[in-house]
Amino acid sequence: MTALKNDTFLRALCKEPVDYTPVWMMRQAGRYLPEYRATRARAGSFMGLCTSPDYATEVTLQPLERFPLDAAILFSDILTVPDAMGLGLYFAEGEGPKFQRPVRDEAAVHALAVPHVEDRLGYVIDAVASIRKALDGRVPLIGFSGSPYTLACYMVEGGGSDDFRHIKAMLYSRPDLLHRILEVNTEAVTAYLNAQIEAGAQAVQIFDTWGGSLTPSAYREFSLAYMQRIVAGLKRENEGRRVPVIVFTKGGGQWLEDIAAIGADAVGLDWTTDIGLARQRVGDRVALQGNLDPAALFGSPESVRQEVARVLAAYGQGSGHVFNLGHGISQHVDPANAAALVEAVHSLSRPYHA
Repeated sequence: MTALKNDTFLRALCKEPVDYTPVWMMRQAGRYLPEYRATRARAGSFMGLCTSPDYATEVTLQPLERFPLDAAILFSDILTVPDAMGLGLYFAEGEGPKFQRPVRDEAAVHALAVPHVEDRLGYVIDAVASIRKALDGRVPLIGFSGSPYTLACYMVEGGGSDDFRHIKAMLYSRPDLLHRILEVNTEAVTAYLNAQIEAGAQAVQIFDTWGGSLTPSAYREFSLAYMQRIVAGLKRENEGRRVPVIVFTKGGGQWLEDIAAIGADAVGLDWTTDIGLARQRVGDRVALQGNLDPAALFGSPESVRQEVARVLAAYGQGSGHVFNLGHGISQHVDPANAAALVEAVHSLSRPYHA
């Protein structure tokens, strides 16, 4: 593989000295970019993008052509894993992802099986290899998966949910069934992320989007414990260097110490957590990623710069910070404000690393 020309992101995750704070954005390849919308139209659908290594490579690189980002992230979707289990993923216009066969009863739960990555998810692994080749060492490539609990939310609810009625009913009335789903998901995610690493992903992130909807005790039992098992099962060295792992629980700020203890290299923060206080709480155990409010990008370039300055000042001196949004970038953001974000991080962060 080609040597990295810019490894600032990887060094920051490992809390090694850097010249500036690196930055990437969750959903940085997405609908706010007109070039993405044009490629998606050619692909015919969102899944048409995801299942084509050529299209996935094209859209992964699009934000890097616009902005001097410090990492690329594989273009895919967290629901490729349950789709590979045969649940029938589809996207309803204006409604988001849906499953034709939700997992809600004992028979459906016990029918679940870990998909064979090469057979069922080979298009994702091919995309990782294709993107690495196209990047040619420019910046590192991030692989990712949804957390076992977040995947289970979609599998049991049959799509997105406002109240998580079905999965919460299962959690409280038949926790044995939910644990069975989480066991399968954990084995699947571990194999999936390891395959991404072997194909060329240089860091991986676990997206625990819905873990924050749980009570503290349920979070530890049904989300965190399974992410800890994934972290323990991941390949942490490849191509002669460490492969850092980032864990991001949206709404998980109250459990930072617990998350920092599971063995990951970095913890992602949403915008509701003060990053300076978070740094005090976790000490030097992990790097921190985040955590600008995505809605700040609806402001002006000047206001974006002010918010970037505030986050950088809150984190303070030294390495161990990867700048990001507290969640994904909105499709309604002006790309000029995304450009202002990246420029501000790069220019304003240098004094903190002097």
